[in-house]
Amino acid sequence: MTRHARAAARIVLAMAAALALSACASVPRGLLQPVAAVPGTDKIDMLTATTRASSDEPGVLYDGRRGRGMSFTNIVVSIPRDREPGTIQLPRTVPGDPARDFVVTSATSLRRGELPQWFASAGGRKRRAFVFVHGFNTPFDRAVFRFAQLTHDSDADAAPVLFSWPSRGNLLDYRLDLDNASYSRSDLADLLAMAARSPAVGEVVILAHSMGAWLAVEALKQLALKEGGVPKKINNLILASPDLDIGVFRRQVEDMGPRRPRITIFASQTDRALQLSQFLARGATRLGAIDLSREEYQAEFGGLSGVTVIDMSAIQAGDRINHDTFASSPEIVRLIGGRLVDGQVITDSDVTGAGTAVETIGSAAGLLITAPIRVFDAAATR
Repeated sequence: MTRHARAAARIVLAMAAALALSACASVPRGLLQPVAAVPGTDKIDMLTATTRASSDEPGVLYDGRRGRGMSFTNIVVSIPRDREPGTIQLPRTVPGDPARDFVVTSATSLRRGELPQWFASAGGRKRRAFVFVHGFNTPFDRAVFRFAQLTHDSDADAAPVLFSWPSRGNLLDYRLDLDNASYSRSDLADLLAMAARSPAVGEVVILAHSMGAWLAVEALKQLALKEGGVPKKINNLILASPDLDIGVFRRQVEDMGPRRPRITIFASQTDRALQLSQFLARGATRLGAIDLSREEYQAEFGGLSGVTVIDMSAIQAGDRINHDTFASSPEIVRLIGGRLVDGQVITDSDVTGAGTAVETIGSAAGLLITAPIRVFDAAATR
């Protein structure tokens, strides 16, 4: 067996072990069954748009099958205050205790014609929509709770909108998940266009994770080709651990033309999920796992204006897979909410070195980066 094959085998075994551990700590089904709210908790009021098929099972709402068109639901998530930022406290039994667990307090189906009213009521002071596209191996309930945690911990002043495609929620269904993401491309483009057309929305920020990054960039490219450019209100795209071929990404961005959003990429060379994806892709390094010190990767990005890469390799947060650092690291979460969602640009002077304070626009507090982060501006390389 070659050294490359042995390394790939170790990655597969590590991922299998992580899956086995998560299966041991089993989470009950039906987590989205509404419960009564209690005092002393916080709430996140979000819109969900999904291409999943609806489920008759109580508390599931949507499963991993493909639906026909988009379904919309207004979901309110209750979040306990006594927890560490970056963590999600899932119920051990259904329906859960709102005093200590993430729970849903209401789930109301919406018609397409009711969306403008929701945007008008939930847009925040700055009339901003914050759209999240989840990644591979993500059931609907986990997507809801992850986005609620991220929205809460980032303190983003925006209307949270979850776009959920039919991920099967199974590590072995990588190929099917990719097909289901492709199936959902036009629907995500439609949702983004709706948000951009709404008079209640001043700007749209997109955060896409893992395989969802490929879906988000494809949807924006489709919009750009249809309308002669990405709608002006869609001004910021954040790609967290993107499971996307580097060359494909460059071509997608070029196809968007000059009228495209600013793009920030969070990458890490210690992301084991992307190492597995690289193995499945027959050795093609994924966009979210690039080494910024290597000239071949700098050449791929050279001259792409408005693209910034942030290397999180030095940060350890969450589980051993290091695929959810964007949401489980309090520092990165605050960086997203305090700067990127607010329309600011992260530069090397902001984050270089341990213990660097990053001032938050509009806040007396600052962010503290306790691990070194490297920032690479693509436009600076020719």
